[in-house]
Amino acid sequence: MQQSTALYEKLVALLPADSPRLLVVYKVAIAFAGFFIIWIILRWLLHFVERRLKKFEFVQANSQVFQLIRRVLLLALLLVVGSYVLRMTQIALLAKIFHALLIILLAVPVKNFLSIAIGFLQNKIAHRTENKIDDIIFELLGRFAGFIIIATAIIMALDSLGVNVMPFIAGAGVAGIAIGFAAKDTLSNLIAGILLIIDRPFEVGDRIEVWTAPSGSSTWGDVIDIGLRATKIKTTDNIVIIIPNNEIMLRDIINYTTISEQIRVRINIGIAYDADMQLAKDIILKIADSTEWVSKQPPPKVVVRHFGESAVDLQLRVWINDARQRMNTISYIIDRVKSGFDEQGVEIPYPKRDIYVKTGNLAE
Repeated sequence: MQQSTALYEKLVALLPADSPRLLVVYKVAIAFAGFFIIWIILRWLLHFVERRLKKFEFVQANSQVFQLIRRVLLLALLLVVGSYVLRMTQIALLAKIFHALLIILLAVPVKNFLSIAIGFLQNKIAHRTENKIDDIIFELLGRFAGFIIIATAIIMALDSLGVNVMPFIAGAGVAGIAIGFAAKDTLSNLIAGILLIIDRPFEVGDRIEVWTAPSGSSTWGDVIDIGLRATKIKTTDNIVIIIPNNEIMLRDIINYTTISEQIRVRINIGIAYDADMQLAKDIILKIADSTEWVSKQPPPKVVVRHFGESAVDLQLRVWINDARQRMNTISYIIDRVKSGFDEQGVEIPYPKRDIYVKTGNLAE
């Protein structure tokens, strides 16, 4: 750097200068000439490096990266040369405006480069995983990162102009509090959405219980979208229910597929007190074993739960490999158990009442 400065001073000394203004003109001309020479050298070096790095996947997928680097280097050179030239003019306001403008201009390629980096990581990591929450996280980063960079650049530019930004920041804080009170439900949903992304009680594709389903409709469904404000669940009736995230965070979440697709199904079956219990168990187990989607390990089993008012309450417990077959399993087995009991003479009880009618003269 000292050698460059010495060379610059020698070049200025060689030029005839009859007045200080002419000397300033010479210095400005040499500064801009040096700017163009350095810029040509840097462009050549960048082109050389780009050819060497073509083999890397990131460079192949994002060729515009080097365009952003060229823009940043150009703005950096303009900053150096412009600062030197403006210092000679001794106009402080002009220098401040120049610096503020360059800060804003530098924020744009930085934002674009960050957007490219996030997109590359999303394609490299998130799209190769089965977990859909990673896509949401990268999407959030892509949305807010650019906003933060631009806002920071504006604050720095105002500070460079000598504007006291603290009142603006304080005012923004007060406005933020007021907006927070006015939109507390929306903010609550946003915070709950972020917590859902972090905690991951369920993911897109999981089957969960729905507590806000319309009366008489299916009470469970598959998660199809987890947004910042609400979560969308498509029930088995093909109805999409949109539930605010803060409501989800306040309730117990029943997830049927978070560990595996295999679940145990319990089916309650009642038989009469005078029915053959062992025969009833054999019929139930035979039907369960013949059901294709019922898992053989662990094997189905029938237990006696308790004695009811008019029936012995049995319960069939079977494992199925697809949680989405739960209701089909219950319907299929109950239908065939009824037929099996009818064929074998096993009575399915129902409430009975004995009514005694007394005849005669009540006075007697």
